[in-house]
Amino acid sequence: MTFDPRMKSVPSVSVNYAANGSSTKSNELGMREMQEGAYEKRGEQYLLIKSPPASGKSRALMFIALDKLHNQGLRQAIVVVPEKSIGSSFNDEPLSKYGFWADWTVQPRWNLCNAPGGDDGKVGAVGKFLASDDKILVCTHATFRFAMDKFGIEAFDDRLIAVDEFHHVSANPDNKLGTHLVALVARDKVHLVAMTGSYFRGDAEAVLSPEDEAKFDTFTYTYYQQLNGYKYLKTLDIGYFFYSGSYADDILTVLDPTEKTILHIPNVNSRESTKDKHREVEHIIDALGDWQGSDPATGFQLVKTPEGRVLRIADLVDDEPAKRDKVSAALKDSTQKNNRDHVDIIIALGMAKEGFDWIWCEHALTVGYRASLTEIVQIIGRATRDAEGKTRARFTNLIAEPDAAAEAVTEAVNDTLKAIAASLLMEQVLAPRFNFTPKTVKSGPVAGFDYGEGGYDPNKENVGFNEASGQFQIEIKGLVEPKSKEAKRICQEDLNEVITAFVQDKTTIERGLFDEELVPEELTQVRIGKIVGARFPELDTEDQEAVRQHAVAALNLTQKAKQIALTSGDDGEVSANTALIDGVRKFAMDVRELDIDLIDRINPFGEAYAILAKTMSEESLRQVAAVISAKKVQLTPEEARALAKRAAAFKQERGRLPTITSADPWEKKMAEGVAYLVRMKQEAANG
Repeated sequence: MTFDPRMKSVPSVSVNYAANGSSTKSNELGMREMQEGAYEKRGEQYLLIKSPPASGKSRALMFIALDKLHNQGLRQAIVVVPEKSIGSSFNDEPLSKYGFWADWTVQPRWNLCNAPGGDDGKVGAVGKFLASDDKILVCTHATFRFAMDKFGIEAFDDRLIAVDEFHHVSANPDNKLGTHLVALVARDKVHLVAMTGSYFRGDAEAVLSPEDEAKFDTFTYTYYQQLNGYKYLKTLDIGYFFYSGSYADDILTVLDPTEKTILHIPNVNSRESTKDKHREVEHIIDALGDWQGSDPATGFQLVKTPEGRVLRIADLVDDEPAKRDKVSAALKDSTQKNNRDHVDIIIALGMAKEGFDWIWCEHALTVGYRASLTEIVQIIGRATRDAEGKTRARFTNLIAEPDAAAEAVTEAVNDTLKAIAASLLMEQVLAPRFNFTPKTVKSGPVAGFDYGEGGYDPNKENVGFNEASGQFQIEIKGLVEPKSKEAKRICQEDLNEVITAFVQDKTTIERGLFDEELVPEELTQVRIGKIVGARFPELDTEDQEAVRQHAVAALNLTQKAKQIALTSGDDGEVSANTALIDGVRKFAMDVRELDIDLIDRINPFGEAYAILAKTMSEESLRQVAAVISAKKVQLTPEEARALAKRAAAFKQERGRLPTITSADPWEKKMAEGVAYLVRMKQEAANG
């Protein structure tokens, strides 16, 4: 059994980057691009830093914290991390060696992540620290929570509280750390810096309420900026692959033994698991070649491939503590960090995700759907490190095809839809940042943006791109602009939150993929409109419409650009030099007018279906479609009211109500909504 070089997996997106080295270069203070941007906001009392794994958040915090301690009058800094292992990110750093005016020094007794014993002793240590003249303490989320309970909120006045991996916190009243942070913001006597490498805050639960979040200034450093500024890594592929039978039998169709790979096998409770994780690992090792024993120094399994190469495989699934600890220690050996040949494949289940650093990883291969988008971002982050000679990286999600004979076909269909949703969201995260403006007679070129061949055209909607900042400037006719400060913040910082809620809505994705009678505006106007209204009830109608339009434009332009990128090469494969940027520009040039009505008429799931049809067997695809069409839903009163609102706007524009006999499917749908409400009123009047 050997790796199939043709790859059954079709990348759902392939993003190409300039690799211009800018994100890894340091300025005269020893700061990389991301750290410099965050440091510019060091004077903010409440700061939220969003940037990808490995972009340098820990060091950015060191610079900001030192400035707050030396120049802003704060007494102490407390760094709060989700688990002990992440505490090492805040070990001493001789920052002055690289040009900064102070060093980061944590007295050993105040790095409580390294302290023995339980939380009781550590909480006592926090009390001693608060009473001391020392400046910096590092502890876990749990220790900080217990210390807040014990010493009260006032004990932390005039201090910086920095929360790393902020997505572990949520605004749910049951989340104690979230409750404490809300209390700290309400008291307004501390400075807070929150950092996250995930673009999906707490997944379904918001980390902060909109009112509290509005108090934070946000610094966002995108995946695009990070990868574009790398020195070596130029291309990132994201894809999913469907298999039938046992995944361990099919693994070499996607696992290339010549690529440095982290393989996450499925959770034992998932559909993809055989319920015997050890046998799965043995089966994978056996498929790769002949076992030669284990390396006595590292505990790595040695496997000889049919080509005669000896693979070094780290098994982190083994439950035997002595064996697993040996392998784990070998992976963390700092002397081997720059040794590409130290290990070839890592097989893990719950480990090797957040905070795990292996720069050589080229392929993050995950079996089974992962319920948490945050977890998916973290896993992909394992492969997006920059390393010499590594020009391409990929993430593949291996998913079991729905089996017509299986009882769990509905669960399988749900997993398939969720995997597609996750893929769509990752595309948004990896794309450059969108700035949308309405096209008017006063519109003109924005300094710093390249408008492509021929430059800026005053008679057309233009697409400008700034490679350094990774930002688009896109003109759209008929676009509603946000008015309030909060609506502007959402359009700049939080469109992915709206898109996440939209593509994760089960009915939405089912209809978008499989309802042949779907009118796209039912999704882009009614469904997204409903999500925006529910998420941001404090916004007025016009601002809600502005947020809706911006979210739809970001999602649909990415999808259209992806379609162009995927069809521009031979046999539908991605051509090496076609980036998402070219796709956006080409789409805008190819349409007569880039207006909001045109964007609303695009089904956001159209391209995902085309990819699904390539990756899944015809029989399975039919099976999925049958399961979904069997539960076709009728119009609800709520949807009818939303359609009637759109009909009222239509009447204002056209001077007449939509007609049910119209050839335009969207006009007909709005008329159906009005007719439904009229019927309801008549039935109520007739008793």
